[in-house]
Amino acid sequence: MDLAQHIRNVPDFPSPGIQFKDITTLLLVPEAFQECIRLFKARYADNPPDAIVGVDARGFIFGAALAHDMGLPFVTARKKGKLPGDTLSREYALEYGTAIVEIHRDAISPGQKVVIIDDLLATGGTVAAVSHLIAELGAEVTEAAFVVELPPLGGRTHLAPMSVHSLVEFMVE
Repeated sequence: MDLAQHIRNVPDFPSPGIQFKDITTLLLVPEAFQECIRLFKARYADNPPDAIVGVDARGFIFGAALAHDMGLPFVTARKKGKLPGDTLSREYALEYGTAIVEIHRDAISPGQKVVIIDDLLATGGTVAAVSHLIAELGAEVTEAAFVVELPPLGGRTHLAPMSVHSLVEFMVE
């Protein structure tokens, strides 16, 4: 299945010059959404992680579905101020600003192996921040996986040496 055909391009969102890749149109096609989860599940079937970490907010969609299908815990990495309880936080740069991401201190145990799931890899700042939080908790990120990757924006390089996997690539500037 060509997943790319189900992903809408939205010019100048959220700011001028950004070519936003909108996965909500993919979610309107159950077979396309199921294919994403099937591909991720197949990738981790032989060496499953201990948990799946989904990045706020669209990473929750794919990460929670994958965790459910694999019978694994699902951990949320959220924007600042959205998680109750004791959290760790880290500021990071986006391609169009800065933000802060948080994770519960008790969500991941030392020694656990986790996969981070998000909808899109652009510059890699969000997932780099999440991976730092996971490391601070004593766990290991075995891979970061994305539905969409924008290779010209250098996210894969920014995340090195972390293993990175994506289902679809768009060559945008």
